Amino acid sequence: MAVTDTLLIEICKVMKVFRSGTGEFRALDGVNLSISQGEFVAIVGKSGSGKSTLMNMITGIDRPTSGEVRVGGKPLHTMGENDLSKWRGRNIGIVFQFFQLLPTLTVIDNIMLPMDFCGMYPAGERRRRAMSLLELVDMEQHAHKLPTAISGGQQQRVAIARSLANDPPLIAADEPTGNLDSKTAADVFGLFTRLTAAGKTIVMVTHDADLAARTHRAVRIADGNIIEDAMNAPGGGGL
Repeated sequence: MAVTDTLLIEICKVMKVFRSGTGEFRALDGVNLSISQGEFVAIVGKSGSGKSTLMNMITGIDRPTSGEVRVGGKPLHTMGENDLSKWRGRNIGIVFQFFQLLPTLTVIDNIMLPMDFCGMYPAGERRRRAMSLLELVDMEQHAHKLPTAISGGQQQRVAIARSLANDPPLIAADEPTGNLDSKTAADVFGLFTRLTAAGKTIVMVTHDADLAARTHRAVRIADGNIIEDAMNAPGGGGL
């Protein structure tokens, strides 16, 4: 599926100020950003640049001090926490750098958890769906193991499968390859590429300039401002 003209993410004049006893820190300074359905977008920048704060605006994990955030037409900046939590569970799959799998649950139970939480799919279908997602990431043979029994790269594959549990239109990945060796990182990136080809929108925070250059588009942020927003050369997002 190609990139469409339909906007999925609209960020307008977003400012985020953190206050402490030592004063104010402006993590985002009036940021504007639009992302269309089907795009694979990398957000790049140094530590402290504001890229993770920007991701937290997109996922609704944090709220802007001022400005507007809309995802799929929903105004995240005005939603109550309970409504936002339920909406996020159905519409955004989040992939973390350190996997965040529950260590006491098996691999397949970790994937079923978002379905259980959001009441998605009939109970009898959830296990079958979880197994099909494990097959997608080539991890079905590890379904009944605990996360500690598999490698870091395998845990990240499971985390990606979990992010797809409720079939969200948007995958938000915060440094998803930062804790992986180069070969495993390339495998994970290849999986993201296939997901965008199937119609998912992916926003990925990364320090890896080479990976960022292979997405559809790279957004560079510094000191809370977007300083570059560039389409990559044709073929970006491919292996």
